[in-house]
Amino acid sequence: MQNNTYKLLQEEFRIADAVLNTVSEAESQVSSLFCEIDDITAFNQYKVLGAFQKNKISDMHFGWNTGYGYDDPGRDALERVYADVFHTEAALVRPIIVNGTHALTLTLTGILRPGDELIYCTGGPYDTLEEVIGIRGEGKGSLKEFGISFKQIELTPDGSIDLQALSNVICEKTRMVTIQRATGYGWRKAITIEEIEKAAAFIKNINPNIIIMADNCYGEFLEVKEPTDVGVDVIAGSLIKNPGGGLALTGGYIAGRKDLIDNISYRMTSPGIGGECGLTFGQSRTMFQGFFMAPRTVNGAVKGAILCGRVFQNLGFEICPKPEEKRSDIIQAVRLGSPEAVVAFCQGIQAAAPIDSHVRPEPWDMPGYESPVVMAAGAFVQGSSIELSADAPIRPPYNVYFQGGLTYEHSKFGVIMALQMLYQKGLVVL
Repeated sequence: MQNNTYKLLQEEFRIADAVLNTVSEAESQVSSLFCEIDDITAFNQYKVLGAFQKNKISDMHFGWNTGYGYDDPGRDALERVYADVFHTEAALVRPIIVNGTHALTLTLTGILRPGDELIYCTGGPYDTLEEVIGIRGEGKGSLKEFGISFKQIELTPDGSIDLQALSNVICEKTRMVTIQRATGYGWRKAITIEEIEKAAAFIKNINPNIIIMADNCYGEFLEVKEPTDVGVDVIAGSLIKNPGGGLALTGGYIAGRKDLIDNISYRMTSPGIGGECGLTFGQSRTMFQGFFMAPRTVNGAVKGAILCGRVFQNLGFEICPKPEEKRSDIIQAVRLGSPEAVVAFCQGIQAAAPIDSHVRPEPWDMPGYESPVVMAAGAFVQGSSIELSADAPIRPPYNVYFQGGLTYEHSKFGVIMALQMLYQKGLVVL
């Protein structure tokens, strides 16, 4: 850490010498890992640029219509850009998709029909998908209520997809197998593109008609390939995570085979209308620019996650993944061991934010979650987890999930402030 920066952090933010020294030492230990990340970023940046140039994006694509949103050239061009980047036949990229859960729900309900079976082969789905599937809750509009059955295959002890167990449960009713790429609130490494490719080939060998879907949230631009490059039929994600680049104000995307996208679009609006309607509300410019910036933004978030992991690993905490392990999402999990430490960590992240840094996050019963959740996110876009954020369900063994940072410097400052808060409260010894 440069002397000027060190001095500023001491004087302006009252960061303890012990905290700065701890983070500085960890940074020197992981800096050699950053070269490969930079290479992946360059590859993805040029891939996105090529899609923009291929589709002749111009200022006229930043305008917008009113009413039904018919014949919106910006919306149509943005969806072609997404389809080209993800190497798919079609895509939906809409501000009317409210979040990643909504994008995933549209995908599931647009494709699956009564009597079909859905299998998750990466363990339990993310908390907010449990009510969608019908695992918990009152079942209002869930897949279970519509007669769609569900099976869950746990990962192997080393965090890999259990292909043997999967082959044992696939049957004639199996219509879709879903891979959740990111860890969610699990304690596992993210599923890599290499693992997704192996699983997709295995599933298609059993039955080529099974649709393979990937929950791509937090995973975009982590590798030089995406799930749709290696046999996945359809992916879905949120624009206030990786692909929005911190600029998209809202929205979600779905990309895949055209026949599947058509069916999903009928669920998004109505049969017979599909993707032909849907106002963009003037968001095309930020969605285009955010997507263009996304590879570089993801770069900073991944480096920050690696730094976070090494800092807390050096202090004796369990972490997942390890700094040197291949990453396929931007999430760093740290097992802090107590609710007090989890809350302090999140309060440190909040104190590092450019927005609402004065706010103290506390656990609350957030809709869609089974346990009380504490969330820190002083973001320009509310709930944007590509911006610096941390959250955790308040339940044993008290893991916290760190992610985001529009720049590496800010992600690093989040690590500094989280550690400072724990140090101040006597919850960690340096």
